[in-house]
Amino acid sequence: MPRQIYDAKTFKKMVERAEEVRVMRGEEKVKLKLRTKRMLYTYVADKSEAEKLLKNIGKPIKEVKP
Repeated sequence: MPRQIYDAKTFKKMVERAEEVRVMRGEEKVKLKLRTKRMLYTYVADKSEAEKLLKNIGKPIKEVKP
């Protein structure tokens, strides 16, 4: 079962452990998924916040269609 992350600060910490980041873009929201060795974490953000977070990620980003 995936676990949801509710704040950006925790998301930034979890990115360091992630193997890849998957991005699902909706009309209003963007879902960011972090794949670690053991777990899948999801974070839902608006488009502007998601773009700010994605600029600073040093991991492979994979665009996924909903």
